[in-house]
Amino acid sequence: MYAPERHQAILDAARDAGRVEVSALAELLDVTPETIRRDLTVLERRGVLRRVHGGAIPVERLGAELAVPERQDVAAAEKDRIAKTALAELPDGGTVLVDAGTTTVRLAELLPTDRELVVVTHALPVASVVASRPNLTLHLVGGTVRGRTLAAVGGWAERALAEVFADVCFLGTNALTVEHGLTTPDLAEAAVKRALISSARRTVVLADHTKFGRDDFAHVAHLEAVDTVITDTATDLEIVADVEAAGPRVLRA
Repeated sequence: MYAPERHQAILDAARDAGRVEVSALAELLDVTPETIRRDLTVLERRGVLRRVHGGAIPVERLGAELAVPERQDVAAAEKDRIAKTALAELPDGGTVLVDAGTTTVRLAELLPTDRELVVVTHALPVASVVASRPNLTLHLVGGTVRGRTLAAVGGWAERALAEVFADVCFLGTNALTVEHGLTTPDLAEAAVKRALISSARRTVVLADHTKFGRDDFAHVAHLEAVDTVITDTATDLEIVADVEAAGPRVLRA
């Protein structure tokens, strides 16, 4: 088993059981405890596990909301594929809303140069990508900027979004289940995400496989409010079928 395969096996085991032990993983994967400890260090640096005495716990169980720098390398290849697939959802011209998130930033970096688009965003990382592009007109929504996501939230942002209507909204999410739909750790972020959905003709959710099958604190919307979910091929096919049964089509990049 190669190291990336072992890392995925460790992460899957941690998410299934809620915790993994070094000794048990070494026996299961037929490697030394020292190898497992190195693997756990790698996974902790990627922001998906937290080391504890004798093992590790997935960050979801700790209720931790990772900051942008900690999240940008998690499932990086999958996020790149999702962003490329999302390009097909762009209008030929018109207006798009772009939510905060590491996958939506990747989409912003890939926006085409052969058409004029109006981009509305409350996310500083997205705005910094779009601002210098001559074919893109940027409208930056103001508000109170959250340090963890670098996104503007609050009543100011919600009122600004209520004054526009876009062709498509590209939305990020921290968690997604059929039962509770889209959820996120922060109430203010959830309110802005709902405003984004309300201000667009179509909503496309960009969510890698790590977001599926878990819930966060603040409810955003049920799945019937979403038109399309773009994920990666690591997302379980049974979960994909359940999500599609709830309303949106699902594309696996």
